[in-house]
Amino acid sequence: MSRRYEDLSGPEIASNINTDSILLLPIGAIEQHGPHLPLSVDHVIADETATAVVEACGEELDVWQLPSLSISKSNEHAWSPGTLYYSPDTMAAVLRDIARGIASTGAERLVLLNGHGGNTTHLGTALRELRLEFGLKTFLMHPSLPPAYGGASTEEELGMGIHGGRDETSVFMHLRPELVHLNKAERRVPEGLAENTHVKFGGSTSFGWLSNDFFADGYIGDPTGASAALGEQLFAGAVDTLCEAMEEVKTFDFGR
Repeated sequence: MSRRYEDLSGPEIASNINTDSILLLPIGAIEQHGPHLPLSVDHVIADETATAVVEACGEELDVWQLPSLSISKSNEHAWSPGTLYYSPDTMAAVLRDIARGIASTGAERLVLLNGHGGNTTHLGTALRELRLEFGLKTFLMHPSLPPAYGGASTEEELGMGIHGGRDETSVFMHLRPELVHLNKAERRVPEGLAENTHVKFGGSTSFGWLSNDFFADGYIGDPTGASAALGEQLFAGAVDTLCEAMEEVKTFDFGR
């Protein structure tokens, strides 16, 4: 049986979606990732990760995959022709309208699976807003936590493989190898930031930035060491971790 929400008929919503169900919304982006990767990177990773998670633990935990959002808040890449993005207000309105429909099904748990690091702060705000307005238990997960928000990055990238770097390129090589042009990749790491104690990616003091503030071609990291084999390993690990998190989402009730 398909566990894709859109494959259910109207009457089947009432018989399949209930207070025990978890609805999983993959959120990607259509934005530049340098010359070595296509615009679809974040969408593909979010969508494929959600599919794999539902295949791995959806039946056991009653997880249903919502249609992926391909476009999101990517305005840090607005300088690059071809990038598609919602304004912050539009993104908030889209999430609100989706949550309104979800609330009508009787489901109580909504998980946002974010494949685009630039959404992170905005989606964190949305969790509380959707909780307040619709009473949903809301959660934010990532295929991998973005380095700019405390996630891991490689030592060679000085912890700053945040956009089109080794790990993201590797995962995409695993998923869509025919779309990767590694011969066009070069090291793009803002070495000076690594010398800071606080004002840096993942540091205690955040800063506003656009993706071309550091390098004109708009990617940040060192994809030159990427490989499909590493990507397969990272992807499998992410799916395992997300299924573990889903087990806690299933029973989460504010500490009671």
